[in-house]
Amino acid sequence: MAGCNPCQVPMATRLKLSKMSTEPLVDATAYRSIVGSLRYLVNTRPDLAFAVGYVSRFLEEPRKDHLAAVKQILRYVAGTKSWGLRYERKKEKQVQLTGFSDSDFAGDVDARKSTTGVIFFLANSPITWQSMKQKVVAQSSCEAEYIAAANAACQGVWLARVLAEVHGSAPSVPMLKVDNKSAIALIKNSVLHGHSKHIEVKYHLVRESAEKGQINVEFIRSEEQLGDVLTKPLGKVKFHEFRAKIGLVDVRGKYSKAQEEIVVNGSLARGFPIPYCEVMRNLVMRNLVMRDFLHNARYWPVLAS
Repeated sequence: MAGCNPCQVPMATRLKLSKMSTEPLVDATAYRSIVGSLRYLVNTRPDLAFAVGYVSRFLEEPRKDHLAAVKQILRYVAGTKSWGLRYERKKEKQVQLTGFSDSDFAGDVDARKSTTGVIFFLANSPITWQSMKQKVVAQSSCEAEYIAAANAACQGVWLARVLAEVHGSAPSVPMLKVDNKSAIALIKNSVLHGHSKHIEVKYHLVRESAEKGQINVEFIRSEEQLGDVLTKPLGKVKFHEFRAKIGLVDVRGKYSKAQEEIVVNGSLARGFPIPYCEVMRNLVMRNLVMRDFLHNARYWPVLAS
């Protein structure tokens, strides 16, 4: 892939891959090595979360079309090697923990399972994100969104407790934004038994959390749902728009001068402090990601620059 032409998006729009593909088989060891390295990169690049998670579904028996999708991700990485997350410092008495929860519907062509996308922001900076295939088959888009909201609620309540421990105060109520009104009605209305009795009990955690006031659920338009970038491949215009809203910037451009003011030894120059959100991000990463690091230890070869 040395000298490859960079591309604008990590995955083509409406791309559908299947385990039942009839394309020729490829070297499984090389495929797993590349995807394992990309999974490590996802820990600092939320724009890669869905694409890398999608190609990770074919580690058992990768084929030529699966490898082609991986190569497109590598081409995107080659064109955005200098991009990273921006963490800004703002003078606020109490920072707001805000989450975005989204889901596609039956996006997996083999098992017909949906994909959950969750991202949480502290103030305007992302501290944790998740893109994963759901464990059960959802019978409607409402159910798929409800399951995604349940996963987000569990994570949001835990993050609020961690934040309260850092601050030494009572936990603030996180805000969860969902773009499906039916799912919101299902969360706030416990009378809808006919619509929810078939849903597994563990997913009703979001309803209990909302009733206890541990999380606030709000509606957001689909055009503003940042979790969309974690559930499906988007077109170039929308992908770039959401990538900017998440906080990804070219760190060698506008923000490189400020970064150069930080002394390597750990001391700070010119009063440029380490942003609080970055400290929070590191704390969350230590708890959530170290388990994945150890699990994927044999797939850690570093991508060539």
